[in-house]
Amino acid sequence: MITAFVLVHTAADHIPETAQAIAELEGVTEVYSCAGNVDLIAVVKVREHEQLADVIAGGLSKVPGVTQTDTHIAFRSYSRRDLEEGFSVGQD
Repeated sequence: MITAFVLVHTAADHIPETAQAIAELEGVTEVYSCAGNVDLIAVVKVREHEQLADVIAGGLSKVPGVTQTDTHIAFRSYSRRDLEEGFSVGQD
């Protein structure tokens, strides 16, 4: 599974509608409104790299209200649960 985080700039008066439209796209698993220099962060999960173009360039970037996107592809995932499981190996 390929995970991408898409930082989305939107028209300020259309954030809720834009977020909902993005959330409805196939391949988008979550959309967060946030503080900072971006308005929304969308999490995209697809099986193949080629699908990123379909979801992001072909869909997300064309949603009314989206003015700019910046995509970051994840290489590896780390979490507290992963760390705890790693340290407990062989302790049974």
